[in-house]
Amino acid sequence: MTESQEHQTSGNYPPPKNSINPDTDLGWIKRLLPVARSHRRPLITGVCVGSVALILNVAVPAIGKEAIDSTIAGNKEELTIWALILIVVGLGRFATGALYRISLFRVAWGVETDLRALLYSHLTKLSFSYFDRTQSGQVISRANSDIRSIQVLLAFGPLIGMSIISFILAFCFMMTIHIPLTMVALSTLPGVYFFGQKLRHSVFPLTWVSQARLAELATIVDENVNGTRVVKSFAAEKQQISLLQKAARHIEWVNVQTIKERAKFNPVIEALPRIGMAIVLLYGGLLAIDGQVSIGTLFAFNAYVIMLQAPFRMFGFLLLQTQRASASATRIFEVLDEKPEITDLPTAVRLTGVRESIRFQNVNFSYSGSQSLDPTKGHRARSEIITNLDLSISAGETIAIVGMTGSGKSTIARLLTRFYDVNSGSILIDDVDIKRIQLHSLRQQIGIVFDEPFLFSTSVSENISYGKPDASEAEIIEAARKAQALGFITDLESGFNTVVGERGYTLSGGQRQRIALARCLLEKPSVLILDDATSAIDVGVESLIHESLKTSLEETTTLLIAQRVSTIALADRIVFLEGGAISDEGSHSSLLSRNAAYAAIIAESNPETVKEIN
Repeated sequence: MTESQEHQTSGNYPPPKNSINPDTDLGWIKRLLPVARSHRRPLITGVCVGSVALILNVAVPAIGKEAIDSTIAGNKEELTIWALILIVVGLGRFATGALYRISLFRVAWGVETDLRALLYSHLTKLSFSYFDRTQSGQVISRANSDIRSIQVLLAFGPLIGMSIISFILAFCFMMTIHIPLTMVALSTLPGVYFFGQKLRHSVFPLTWVSQARLAELATIVDENVNGTRVVKSFAAEKQQISLLQKAARHIEWVNVQTIKERAKFNPVIEALPRIGMAIVLLYGGLLAIDGQVSIGTLFAFNAYVIMLQAPFRMFGFLLLQTQRASASATRIFEVLDEKPEITDLPTAVRLTGVRESIRFQNVNFSYSGSQSLDPTKGHRARSEIITNLDLSISAGETIAIVGMTGSGKSTIARLLTRFYDVNSGSILIDDVDIKRIQLHSLRQQIGIVFDEPFLFSTSVSENISYGKPDASEAEIIEAARKAQALGFITDLESGFNTVVGERGYTLSGGQRQRIALARCLLEKPSVLILDDATSAIDVGVESLIHESLKTSLEETTTLLIAQRVSTIALADRIVFLEGGAISDEGSHSSLLSRNAAYAAIIAESNPETVKEIN
């Protein structure tokens, strides 16, 4: 994607205005505040209108009190006035209640949308090493259920908060009417707080475990969907179903334990306010009989006691959802706090092409998970995949990299594109270390086609133009022609508009490779890396592709990672790797005559063709 396209895309769908607070010492709510502030307009509207709604809500019992007392006093005119006031207040309560709910829910959904965008954007910046050690289900769980838990709290939390404000207003009004009766009404509330704290402490660890086990289940489902061909080919359905049932049982156990804890405390939390209401009716009734309070006052107190109950009836839900959101936020922040290992330097320069050479200078590299036993030290040490590699490739040169499995052939491609950074040494393009080149421009100039290409579940045309969305139809057709894909594409039911299945599995392996090659050729990269990119293609079709590539790659620096003689034939020079280092290089004929290890690999990979290629 070009910068103009990227700008256009970001213009249509602007990124979130703010990210989370980077201070990891803050609580999760404070860290989330900058994102919430991005939606301050609906938030302020919701709070202001909600405040009016609360005042109107608290005013209803007071108006009812006056209306009842006026009725008992026989004052019809006042009764009519209070009735009209009550109607107006009711309509105002309806309008303001609807508006503040819409506003607050808009904030909740806005924060959820921002969190999804922030999480996905950050995932695109993380290095490959993060995904090497992180299960896909864990990432999916954080992007879905964890973010949804926060959204639910943000949607209903303010509503419950509003009910708490109603409680305060009602309490103040009750105190102005009758202080002893107010104290009676509140007598059971300390017990609600006590048992609420008990519930919070018991539910939080269970909530954390529940979210983690949901992620484990998501991983199992994701792997079985993506690996369904492997599962079926080994008739391992029962084994995988058993694995899924085990994970589901773990989730069931956690949720049952959570329900047990809620069942232990929630009934008490909800019952205590009702007991308080019964005491108010008893005590207030006696006061009314003695004439110390009016019937209207008793009515107002009953209404306010019901109003006082609301926040406490939802108290258990609020505590549970707060704990769930806290656990979810912590898991989301774990991803957002992850620092990319590969980033641009402030002084990074833009790469516009390869004019002179690509050089690997004394490069050493090992993957973080690769270890071997060090006999001299008696413990496991990192196993070097690339060792003291020195390689120079002239601009426009085509070289083939050959070696046994595990010799580091594909790793060279990953290092050149900075999927990983070298442990020591340097890689230079035109005498500039690639660490000093803007990552986006580096990868724009390097096209890579893997032996197992990934296709998206969209049309063939969109798959080919993935790296260049604004490509014309003529350009897409020309790229398909160069990759020898035009023939089978036009034979598809809808031609270039045919939607391939997930990962392109509705196509054969060779067809997927040719579409992936067309996708790469469309961008016209300065450097082309073919990592066994024609391994699933028939030899006859492959020869046609090679003829096309000879013409289109005249000025392109090309790395061919292959074992097939027909692919190696494209190379100007062959580099032979052993143990992550270059052990020999030259033409195919010279290597075949003098290097037994090279000859053995060629013979094994090409049993029908081991003769010298001129």
